[in-house]
Amino acid sequence: MLSMATAAWLLPLLALPSMAGLPALIQAPPPLPPADISAPRVGREAPLQSGRQLRLGGQLQQARWQLRQGAAGQLVELWLPLEVLQNQLGMASRSQSSGALKLEWYGRELEVPPTGQRSLEDEVAVEVAALLEGSGVNSRVRDGVLALDWPPVALRGVRSSRQPGQQRVVLDLAGPALIRRDSEQIWLGLSSADAQRATLADLGLQARATASGLLLQPTAGAAQRVFSLGDPARIVIDLDAATGAAPAAASTPIDPSDPRLLALLGKDLHWDRRQLGDVRLNAVRLDPRNPALVLRPLTRGAGAMEGLSSLQQLAAKQDALVAINGGFFNRTKRLPLGALKVDGNWLSGPILNRGAVAWRSGSMPRFGRLSLDEWISDRNGNRQPILVVNSGYLQRGLSRYTADWGPAYRALSGNERALVLQGGRVQSLHGPDQLEQGVALRPGDTLVVARGGVELPWNVGDALSLISRPNTDLGSEPFVLGGGPLLLSDGQIVLDGPRESFSAAFLQQGAPRTVIASDGRQLWLITLEGRSDAGPSLVEAARLLHQLGLQDALNLDGGSSTGLVMGGVMTVKGRGVAGSVHHGLGLVPSGLGAVGAGLGAQPQPTARVR
Repeated sequence: MLSMATAAWLLPLLALPSMAGLPALIQAPPPLPPADISAPRVGREAPLQSGRQLRLGGQLQQARWQLRQGAAGQLVELWLPLEVLQNQLGMASRSQSSGALKLEWYGRELEVPPTGQRSLEDEVAVEVAALLEGSGVNSRVRDGVLALDWPPVALRGVRSSRQPGQQRVVLDLAGPALIRRDSEQIWLGLSSADAQRATLADLGLQARATASGLLLQPTAGAAQRVFSLGDPARIVIDLDAATGAAPAAASTPIDPSDPRLLALLGKDLHWDRRQLGDVRLNAVRLDPRNPALVLRPLTRGAGAMEGLSSLQQLAAKQDALVAINGGFFNRTKRLPLGALKVDGNWLSGPILNRGAVAWRSGSMPRFGRLSLDEWISDRNGNRQPILVVNSGYLQRGLSRYTADWGPAYRALSGNERALVLQGGRVQSLHGPDQLEQGVALRPGDTLVVARGGVELPWNVGDALSLISRPNTDLGSEPFVLGGGPLLLSDGQIVLDGPRESFSAAFLQQGAPRTVIASDGRQLWLITLEGRSDAGPSLVEAARLLHQLGLQDALNLDGGSSTGLVMGGVMTVKGRGVAGSVHHGLGLVPSGLGAVGAGLGAQPQPTARVR
């Protein structure tokens, strides 16, 4: 955990996911503002129950929860992970620049301040009893499992309309229903008729009735957007208008029996599945110097740093035969929290001198801890440090953003100020109101953002120099992926949480793990799961990997983010349900993944922009 002295100068909005090892403010949320869902809560004196398993709409999954019930069994207090709320209940979330999180569900809104977000082990949780009140939900706890069920909801009608670039399908409902998204499929807690399912099929949604609801499969790719509306209850699914089907991925989804993967397995690629005591290991091994496959970061694309996707979607987009999830991210703001460098460009800069892996195509990746030393200065000797680059990690001080972040930058905190630097001169200054609306990021622009009351002592036309230098030559490689903590280096356990600003609780808790490692000859892409949802602690993971003879190892994001895709199939799901992630790491056939492989002049350790 960061010290109180350090936390004092962090902005109040930094209630970041605990999986990133950063502090989350733990406090019950304040009373809701007057609204339909703001009836006074009673029964707070009832005991608070907690557990690790959740049965939602009949499906059992691994998820932490906390529950307080009234005398009649009604929900008084219910804390669920944000991942569950978004992907299993169908709640939409939007981050405010104040740091608050706004949840929407069938027309109801709940604004949660940073102090109303709680850390349940490695997940961010929100209290949603008021939001679910009156929806017909039934809650019960048996043998440590919390079951949340809704009465069957009837599908009353199916409508569709065309808009520029998309087709919209609207489902009229008798009341609120569950919306569960698992990769390309959409499961709805609805009862339906044969004629309604036939209509959905005609609109590009294969529909199948199940014992517990309605399963929808877009005929191509995945739906662009699925959300709910209220008064009356509706579910809206946006599809591609050109074909009447969901938009296809950038390449054809890989079939599980893809002959390319089968041809590689056992020869150029090895897949180990073992039970090591209480830990289940999946490890994909290869020699990265073999030209058959190229190691690539999997992203939604440069200029698309805000947003999450399923690991299967990221793999399909770049035709990756094998994929694991990548580094940390802020789930509430859907922004990266660590190093991500692709083809020599920092899509997201390193933070806190955390562990990273760096490589160029055709070489064995190297491991270490990484930070960027950056500062901006003028001809009068005014000089200030740049703390982070293209990052969702917010601190008091200066940060910089480029067009790799997106087409525009919008304020991530309150009362920000910024300048746009191009060609070594200040082109424009922007205050809080302009940053709230958004400032365009053109190629060649550098936006320097000041947070926490820090001043920008420069005016339009001033000449400025920007210096950027990595602390090790890892930062000069064309590809970098950050995570942390670093587990092994040169055959030794080097786990040091405080050195990388990870909290003691994060280091001690058990969770599913994703690791990239090397034994000196082969590269390993690894997932580790426990017999229960807990999984190994970081210390246990480091010892296990050391016993396997690995030389270097870096922990990546874990918990519900942990995933392994083999030939398009989600083979490992960290909590039993595929979670959304910000980016991943994939093995791509060399003819498709060679972009940036033969970079001639590599970036120099020190770059100067005037």
